[in-house]
Amino acid sequence: MIKGTSSIEASYALARERFAAVKVDTERALEQVDRIPISMHCWQGDDVRGFENPQGALTGGISTTGNYPGRARNADELRADAEVAMAQIPGPKRFNLHAIYLEWDRPVERTDLRPEHFQRWVDWARARGIGLDFNPTLFSHPRSEEGTLSHPDPAIRRFWIDHCKACRAVSAHFGASLGTPSVMDIWIPDGSKDLPYDRFGPRRRLVEALDEILAAKLPREQHRDAVEGKLFGLGVEAYTVGSHELYLAYAATRKVMICLDTGHYHPTELVSDKISSVIDFTDGVLLHVSRPVRWDSDHVVLLDDETQALAFELVRGGVLDRVSIALDYFDASINRVAAWVIGTRNVRRALLRALLEPGARLAEAEGRRDGTARLAWLEEHKALPWGAVWDEYCQRKGVPVGSEWLEPVRAHERKILSQRGTP
Repeated sequence: MIKGTSSIEASYALARERFAAVKVDTERALEQVDRIPISMHCWQGDDVRGFENPQGALTGGISTTGNYPGRARNADELRADAEVAMAQIPGPKRFNLHAIYLEWDRPVERTDLRPEHFQRWVDWARARGIGLDFNPTLFSHPRSEEGTLSHPDPAIRRFWIDHCKACRAVSAHFGASLGTPSVMDIWIPDGSKDLPYDRFGPRRRLVEALDEILAAKLPREQHRDAVEGKLFGLGVEAYTVGSHELYLAYAATRKVMICLDTGHYHPTELVSDKISSVIDFTDGVLLHVSRPVRWDSDHVVLLDDETQALAFELVRGGVLDRVSIALDYFDASINRVAAWVIGTRNVRRALLRALLEPGARLAEAEGRRDGTARLAWLEEHKALPWGAVWDEYCQRKGVPVGSEWLEPVRAHERKILSQRGTP
């Protein structure tokens, strides 16, 4: 160890020299990664229950597995848990809310949502210096059981159109109040478990509904619209109305953001391969980072090959300013706060590792068609001491290094979560 420095600082000094040898500036990488916000999802903390009717059953293909003690039962508990998680995660963060996470002293129908129903969230976010994102909730409601924006009944469609319009106003309020645009993502659970006769009708009704919802132009500095497709889900295995192809065409022609959720595709498809294909035709990309296991099961994000590949694509393409990064998973079988920490740290770790890639050297080799050098340097980069740079980043940001974050989370579990009991 270098005298007068900690082992982390000494390791970083050596790592900095190693990276400098391949013309990578670790200080620049640390500055860059510290400018990338990651939107943490509120629904990890309470199993997607929300506060509209927290005891209600989940529908629309939404389900959680497990009954680990300590689920947040109200917004104050959810915010307190999120703060514990945020204290273990370096770098800028946002918080992503669903419409069912409103706070009010009496029931509010989803078509009647107003900014004041989320004012405590805005006050909390302002105090923490973070932005908020938003999602209409088109599931777990009596009027969502047989479809929403594609429903053949005009009254049902009107209900959900009005809900989405109300949500856009809430989202714009978030952006205006916090000085950073809120990304609002529309996802619907509509479809058929078995073979439908008519595939055209529901999709045409969906497009008409979306056009009405998005007709009013909102300031881009306050609000951004995104649409999220899916391959299939529980109850819609044979036919998903809001497919990837439909939403991609919609986003390209209406110039809204396309949401690419890493769990919403066939197991042989890679979202990392899609970004460069779609981003130049849409108003940007919203990434929902999750981990599918055989189907869209939304497991906690790992630092696996696809998570790393996503980060490489964003950095190599120079599109970080055109992509919003959010998380989307919910695991009730483990400590929910730890699930937040593990997933968010892994996404930021992948981003830092991508920023430490010897991009100039790789681009130069590819430019002269030197596939040998390109492959060699790609492989050698895997062994460079990027972990020491990550540890330095955590130390500079005042968050635990390595697995040291686990003890504060365990302490919160012993003192707070265990008192809430099993869901």
